[in-house]
Amino acid sequence: MRKSSLRRTCAALAAVTSLALAATACGGTTKKDVASESAAPADSGAKANPNAATKKGLTVGFLPKQVNNPYFTSADNGGKKALEELGSKYKEVGPSSATDTSGQVSYVNTLTQQQVNAMAVSAQDPGALCTALKQAMSNGIKVVTYDSDTKPDCRNAFVSQASAEDLGRTEVQLLAQQIGYKGEIAILSAAQTATNQNTWIGYMKDELKDPRYKDVKLVKIAYGNDDAQQSFQQTQGLLQQYPNLKGIISPTTVGIKAAAQYLSGSKHKGKVKLTGLGTPNDMRQYVKNGTVEAFELWDPAKLGDLAARTAVALASGQITGKEGETFKAGDTTYTIGKDGVINLGKPTVFDSKNIDQFDF
Repeated sequence: MRKSSLRRTCAALAAVTSLALAATACGGTTKKDVASESAAPADSGAKANPNAATKKGLTVGFLPKQVNNPYFTSADNGGKKALEELGSKYKEVGPSSATDTSGQVSYVNTLTQQQVNAMAVSAQDPGALCTALKQAMSNGIKVVTYDSDTKPDCRNAFVSQASAEDLGRTEVQLLAQQIGYKGEIAILSAAQTATNQNTWIGYMKDELKDPRYKDVKLVKIAYGNDDAQQSFQQTQGLLQQYPNLKGIISPTTVGIKAAAQYLSGSKHKGKVKLTGLGTPNDMRQYVKNGTVEAFELWDPAKLGDLAARTAVALASGQITGKEGETFKAGDTTYTIGKDGVINLGKPTVFDSKNIDQFDF
């Protein structure tokens, strides 16, 4: 698939990692925040005006799961570029750890105190940010989640990397093909609470119920917490615990890279198959040296781009996040689905034949 084709495919898609892949927190949760836990968003009765002018001079804060994480750096840079094009301002804040949920809460509160017009958040936990996000919405701030969602009532819209079902099922399909539909497999996930990971894993388990996988057995789900060293160690542990393991799925860019690094230097290289969600730049060497046959992902920059454009559309009143609303982002028109979900598109499979055509 060429870059132009990826843009069309992925501009409709992206996790994670999430893939998600991966500043000291300031501020905190107040009694007022807690009191607003059950409050409905202030604009819950608002109506969309698709013909409204796109506002300029807005400030949109991006809050990834983890700053200085290559995946989120790419995603957020995509958001920054889109905001510059739209005449609005970009800022990024966030924790240095992908499991610092309290830090994420503090940063939501900080953005609220700074009175940004909108925020784009990749949630580490589906419920932990709700009090703070509802407080932000009650102050008129539009909230978009991207990559990893919160509960639907805690934001205006969620920009999903792809259909969660597509991602979960296709990763099983990829690995099953590689192991000949027979053998023990494991999953190397990110944090145990990661919304996107758990949703994808749910569809993986459901896919495995199909009779064609009757000889494929899921033996364990391990958690590397989107930390390279922990993911490396978890891979080593899986192979020690299950010497007959035939394959690993890692639906996180940090996890798949760490697993590939371990496998490439071990006796298991080429024997234990590895797939999941990774970036071409991270995985190129492992595809070329025979450690990995194929993996998939979306373009994270396109995910950040769509999150930014969704935030501006919300702040401009062109959409409210209700099912059935449509809006144009770049050259693509998107329709908001159930619970305010906007799908970027289908994942792209990368292998030795096409990986050099991509650079992210």
